Amino acid sequence: MYAVILAGGSGTRFWPLSREHYPKPLLRIVGEKSLIQETLARLLPLIPLERTLLVTHAQQAEQLRFQLGESLPHVMAEPVAKNTAAAIGLAALRLVQLDPQAVMAIFPADHLIQKKAEFHRALRSAEKAAERNYLVTLGVIATRPETGYGYIRKGKRLSISEKGGPVYAVARFIEKPQRVRAQRFLREGGYFWNAGIFIWRAARVLEEIQKYMPQLHGGLTRVGRALGTEEEREVLARVYPSLQAISIDEGILEKSDRVSVVPCDIGWSDVGSWSALDEVSKRDSEGNLIEGNVINIGSKDSILHAGKRCVAAVGLSDMVVVDTEDATLVCAKESAQEVKQVVSALKARNGEEHLVHRSVYRPWGSFTVLEKGPGYKIKRIEVKPGAKLSLQMHHKRSEHWVVISGTATVTCGQSVYTVQTNQSTFVPMGVQHRLENSSLEPLVIIEVQSGLYVEEDDIVRFEDQYGRVEKKETVR
Repeated sequence: MYAVILAGGSGTRFWPLSREHYPKPLLRIVGEKSLIQETLARLLPLIPLERTLLVTHAQQAEQLRFQLGESLPHVMAEPVAKNTAAAIGLAALRLVQLDPQAVMAIFPADHLIQKKAEFHRALRSAEKAAERNYLVTLGVIATRPETGYGYIRKGKRLSISEKGGPVYAVARFIEKPQRVRAQRFLREGGYFWNAGIFIWRAARVLEEIQKYMPQLHGGLTRVGRALGTEEEREVLARVYPSLQAISIDEGILEKSDRVSVVPCDIGWSDVGSWSALDEVSKRDSEGNLIEGNVINIGSKDSILHAGKRCVAAVGLSDMVVVDTEDATLVCAKESAQEVKQVVSALKARNGEEHLVHRSVYRPWGSFTVLEKGPGYKIKRIEVKPGAKLSLQMHHKRSEHWVVISGTATVTCGQSVYTVQTNQSTFVPMGVQHRLENSSLEPLVIIEVQSGLYVEEDDIVRFEDQYGRVEKKETVR
């Protein structure tokens, strides 16, 4: 069995912590690990890292690579997001190349599962059904009349394995129901939450895509011919944007007659909004979840999250307050699902607050945007000991560097020289340059950019120790 982790997403559900370029899987929601780190850890030892494939958006790939480090599985970067059917089809093509008999288990990167042993048992039962050419989904046993999840109704029991857990045919899928209907599902039994976890043979799902979604299959076939060749990136960029954008549920599972469900109690939550933290996190004696630089006076049943700035909450009840360097969210818990409307409003007015944080972490260190205006941008840049940025050039801006602490090794054109604390240097537009910290102490500089265009995509890389030259990514 191979694991396929879907790590796309637009960063709307946990704004302002999540952003389009820093989505929910990268967040530490519960515990010390991020959601994507938790996802990888819970698969071991059932599915080792070398049999794990991560599918994500090209704009998010570098942050995932940076956060996962040595735990990084193989990464496939979609040039544009096209929903789950295309992403799963792309992964299936790669796995069939590696192993024509591969069984692929597909997991969202941003869910929580608290019962690891039960989770593994359910996957083993699902694997046996997948080897019999079934398309398998895990059905989480419903514990409340939830209206925010889709449901699966079980049909007859299938004869798959006497040793494994029960496997049932799927009678039907039900979209998110009204509360009265969800209550009826709970009374009647035989209905499960659709967790979006699927298990099937890679070759089998490609056959189903060909049968029910021939247009998507045609595009994937063109991509498949290029996978593993020098033309892979170019073909992906040319063909992938034209693929049909549809979920695997709607495109295949609701139509196929070979779909089965494995019921399970695995302590699952999709952590779908800020208010969902009540289900998975420990609260204080007043029902509050408090993190960061918060002063709370008399608030109850609220979520209070702060960064460096002090956030004072007085007498709040059932509220969500989340403060970051450049944005603050204040909303009633009951309205937490509407946070995505804030992101839509930011997009409509071209606000950067939905894209990135002011502080951005990179393999070499980090940078923070201190101020930005027409024709200029000011950053605080910290470079870790022994690290260096790529050898790069800008077409539309020059840069002035002032060393605040540490010693910088600077490449500027044909010259290589050091810049000490309280010294500065100038990098003209169009000149190749590099910033490096050869010392044992952190290097901190203030960078002043000046020019007609000061966005992050004005970068041409010539050398990079983090493998970012040929990717042409629009990040520093």
